[in-house]
Amino acid sequence: MTLRRLAPWLLAAAVALVGLGGLVWFGLRGPRVAVVEVQAAPLVRTLQFSARVATLSRVDVGSTLTGRVAAVRVREGDRVQAGDLLVQLEDREWRAALAQAEATEQQARAHLQGLRLSARQAAQAALAQAEATARAADAALERAQQLVAQGFYSAAQRDDVRRAAEVARAQVAGARAQVQANAEGGADIVQALAQRDAAQAATAAAQVRLAQTRLLAPTDARVLQRMVEPGQIVQPGRALVSLALAGPTQLVAPVDERFLDQLRPGQQASVVADAFPAQRFAARVLSLAPAVDAQRGAIEVKLALQGPAPDFLREDMTLSVAVETARRASALALPQTALRLPAPQGTPRDATAPAEDQAEVLVVQGGRTAARTVRLGLRTLDAVEVLQGLEAGARVVRDARSVEPDTRVRAHTEPWSSGMAGPSSLPPAAGAGAGAAGAAMTNAIGR
Repeated sequence: MTLRRLAPWLLAAAVALVGLGGLVWFGLRGPRVAVVEVQAAPLVRTLQFSARVATLSRVDVGSTLTGRVAAVRVREGDRVQAGDLLVQLEDREWRAALAQAEATEQQARAHLQGLRLSARQAAQAALAQAEATARAADAALERAQQLVAQGFYSAAQRDDVRRAAEVARAQVAGARAQVQANAEGGADIVQALAQRDAAQAATAAAQVRLAQTRLLAPTDARVLQRMVEPGQIVQPGRALVSLALAGPTQLVAPVDERFLDQLRPGQQASVVADAFPAQRFAARVLSLAPAVDAQRGAIEVKLALQGPAPDFLREDMTLSVAVETARRASALALPQTALRLPAPQGTPRDATAPAEDQAEVLVVQGGRTAARTVRLGLRTLDAVEVLQGLEAGARVVRDARSVEPDTRVRAHTEPWSSGMAGPSSLPPAAGAGAGAAGAAMTNAIGR
């Protein structure tokens, strides 16, 4: 066979050898995997949940009388001060009742005053007259007895004079009793005092009933709801105006009990309303409920505003809250996907558990993957702090499930920070700041 006829075969063999060599070379290089370079950076963990606006006290104002509404002086959203008129009921009947009670009281006072002045003087004058009559009767009796002894009077005449003297003494006793009755503590004065007190009580009751026709604000407050209009007939027990009493505004939120270990009183929070996303304001965790709501598996968290409440806040408004639950000024962080957590009996570990634990990561060295055990610290939704086992600059496989240990790989570095899952929800004053590796942990209420 000539060289010219062998040339095509030689060329095909050479191409095959080159392709086979390429395949061998590509196989020796291994698959392409993404790695992240471990660097120290701030790490912030926040817990996000929804809350509602609540005031310290909310009260419904109603009438204690049955009557017709004459006027309503407030509208929803108005701010009122203590003593401001809210609702006015018709009061002509109650004004008449008060006038009648006041007249009865004046009559009782006049009667008492009469007893203490004119009646007392008249009784004393009657006593003086009775005593004078008694003395004259006693003197006449004494003369009659002398005349009987001398024979000028008969016994019958003496008996008449004696009866007159006894009647005079009885009149003195009656006059003295009347004087005592008109004295302070006497029966007539006590009765007159009782009548006066009863009249005063009736007047006070009439004044109270008249005052109840004016529904006043119990303290500084804001009108939440107006539930009555002029002309309506109202009855006791029915709410007419709903008020939010003035005081520190609080936020109340049900938070899943799984995150209870992350929350502490005093933690800083950032709050935003959906309708006013550009107007963030600061709050802090005030208290945690002592018991868990068994129906929802949630615990009630109360937050207090750090400054004056924004004007746009409304009772029961829904807000988004981000509480800073942990912070590291400088930490070696890895994505959660880089962890090869031990999984007993095939059950994956909970990657959001905040306890320090051990895990395995794959480090790329010399073109091959190597398993390395690390000790973990703070965890966020997408990141985890490495306490031991890695040094800054180490290259770690980003997705630990994509490759096995001791595998030749072609590594390419991808930029990463925990903020890739969403920036910290805290404002600059309370948040992570520029370049912070802050991530929000979403609070999912329910099972």
